[in-house]
Amino acid sequence: MKTLNHINEERLFRNLSKSSEIGAIPGKGLRRLALSDEDKEMRDIFKAWCEKAGLTVRVDDFGNMYGRREGKKALPPVVLGSHLDTQPAGGRFDGVLGVLLALEVISTLNDHNIETDRPVEIVNFTNEEGARFEPPMLGSGGIAGVFDQEYVYSRKDRDGHSFQEELQRIGYKGEKENRLGDFHSYVELHIEQGPVLEDENKQIGIVEGIQGISWLEVTVTGEADHAGPTPMHLRKDALMAAAEIMHNLEKKIANTEVTVTVGKISASPDTVNCVPGEVYFTVDIRSTDDSLREEAVEEARTLIREVCQERQVDVETTALWNTEKIDFDKGIIDAIEESVEDSGYSSRKIVSGAGHDAKYMNNIGPTAMIFLPSVNGKSHVPSELTLDEDIISGANVLYQTTVALAEE
Repeated sequence: MKTLNHINEERLFRNLSKSSEIGAIPGKGLRRLALSDEDKEMRDIFKAWCEKAGLTVRVDDFGNMYGRREGKKALPPVVLGSHLDTQPAGGRFDGVLGVLLALEVISTLNDHNIETDRPVEIVNFTNEEGARFEPPMLGSGGIAGVFDQEYVYSRKDRDGHSFQEELQRIGYKGEKENRLGDFHSYVELHIEQGPVLEDENKQIGIVEGIQGISWLEVTVTGEADHAGPTPMHLRKDALMAAAEIMHNLEKKIANTEVTVTVGKISASPDTVNCVPGEVYFTVDIRSTDDSLREEAVEEARTLIREVCQERQVDVETTALWNTEKIDFDKGIIDAIEESVEDSGYSSRKIVSGAGHDAKYMNNIGPTAMIFLPSVNGKSHVPSELTLDEDIISGANVLYQTTVALAEE
């Protein structure tokens, strides 16, 4: 496979700059939560860009947006995409690059009047982040059959607004028949969100699969008391129990093959002079080895139970989300690798430590991913950064890979 054409850098960075204005927060970050006003504004702009590129735009019942470029033959399409929603204080590149570079691939095909045998579709998935509606990846999980429509529609944010209500409010509740059908291949370009590529000075990550992930939510219930009159030995302090649990999760369960993260915590009554009576927190456990992850989850449950028994507080532990490790399609991986070699870029094989829409897409069709370096490995923060030269490299690899797959 030879290099056919290079993408239009000026157009790509103009679109990226416009996206970076929608939901902008201090520090060059973005707050563009799923189904928010900011999400609607970005969706409207993306729709206009797709139509300008001659794509047929449709929206399914989960709010997933599709832009389709027809091929010469009536064949299942090559699908490219990611998501446009962000974390509450996220960056400009996470998810966004996968959508905008997909659009640039199609625009480059248009520039050079290239007709592909297969159709090419872009998809913007709804609520990939899970920052507003839990669990994450509701849009891709919906079309993959991981979640049914009733479950997705019933998810609520912290203010009690349901997914269905907000989908209707912003005008992006489409039709079930618009869901993605059979496809030839799905390729998702994404920032690495970790330090490996930068540390090894590699331009492209060829992603072989995604770690397994388990989420637990834990509610510890003790007794709220006044901080002054209540002696230490008579307290049933929910927060102290939770703190001991968190400390031991890191010390006793996390290791080089299993990561453990407490990312969300709230305490009640949440005042300076009260002993906390209830604490809620989450536990995120990940590994490339499903057996190790499952063992870690059981160890975490045992640890939580034992600490709470010793401290004489009650606890409820619930499985919030579980996904197994997956391996991506070898044929697509080979196509990406050939594109990288033809372009002369440096690369390495890598396994993703983060979940992506590709995880659920892999359930219903051949799937793979391309990673670009993250400066200092930072993501989900305003300082998230992928350098322009790496974005260009990724766009060219995605373009060549798409052309190759669309001719199969």
